[in-house]
Amino acid sequence: MGRDEQQEEREVLDSIFPDEIQDISESEYRITITLDVRKDEEDEPDIAIILNVRYPEAYPDEAPHLDITQPPNAPKYAHLDIQEDKARLLEALQPTVEENLGIAMIFTLVSTLKDSAELLVSERQAAIQAQKDILVAKAEEEENRKFEGEKVTRETFLAWREGFKKEMEEEKARRAAEMEAEERKKRGGKLEEKKLTGRQLWEMGLAGKTVEEEEEGEDGLEGMQRLKVEG
Repeated sequence: MGRDEQQEEREVLDSIFPDEIQDISESEYRITITLDVRKDEEDEPDIAIILNVRYPEAYPDEAPHLDITQPPNAPKYAHLDIQEDKARLLEALQPTVEENLGIAMIFTLVSTLKDSAELLVSERQAAIQAQKDILVAKAEEEENRKFEGEKVTRETFLAWREGFKKEMEEEKARRAAEMEAEERKKRGGKLEEKKLTGRQLWEMGLAGKTVEEEEEGEDGLEGMQRLKVEG
């Protein structure tokens, strides 16, 4: 009775997989399965695996002998290695075998194998994409930090204020020296005591005096400068 069921199943499989099934003997054949997975490159070849089936005499009451290989001269696939992944894929078929003992099961095994292999490839593609996303996120974070600038604190503001006051004092001294040198040049190198007019003092930035900024509020970061012109 087992042999009759085997022949009947084989005829059904011929109608389902006319181009994918190939006989090895009366009780042994192979079915080529092409996986439907996302390709990383447009010219990337299709991923194909082969389910090798051999009926024991008591099949389907006894489990079929199964093996998984790849087509001859098949290219190396980026996310699937039959040598390394065979044991995992065969193990995924065992629950289906146990659930279908006593009835024809090869079509169901082909579907289970296809789903398991596609899931394995998709998981690996997702893992690689996740790593790429992490690297892109880190690069964007580093780029954004360039535009954040230094955060202002009380200490950094006071340091900036002292530096700014020093720069202004140095600028005033430089302008006074330039004015003195110009006066010497006009008088042949002799310095004639002469009081500068209020306008000259104003233009030189020497008029009046800077009143130290008083700290106001809780952070003491705001101040004002008052200028007094002496005539």
